[in-house]
Amino acid sequence: MWAATALLALELPLLLAASFGTRIGALACLQAAGGIWTVALMLLAQGFQRSAYTILAVVASLLTFAGGMVYVRFFDRELDP
Repeated sequence: MWAATALLALELPLLLAASFGTRIGALACLQAAGGIWTVALMLLAQGFQRSAYTILAVVASLLTFAGGMVYVRFFDRELDP
């Protein structure tokens, strides 16, 4: 449970960097935040001993990838150097 709490606390700097950074930097921050969120959900599932929460973590990992692809699709012209 302590590890999940620490990972959730690490989300704040990433979300702040995504809010005030460039678009390509925001994409990297959001992808990293999605990965950390997925691991935190897995740790919470283990901590609460609920296997149903594991499904939520798997769905979060898929949505993180899909969200990144949608982000790149909409901002593909602005992301080119």
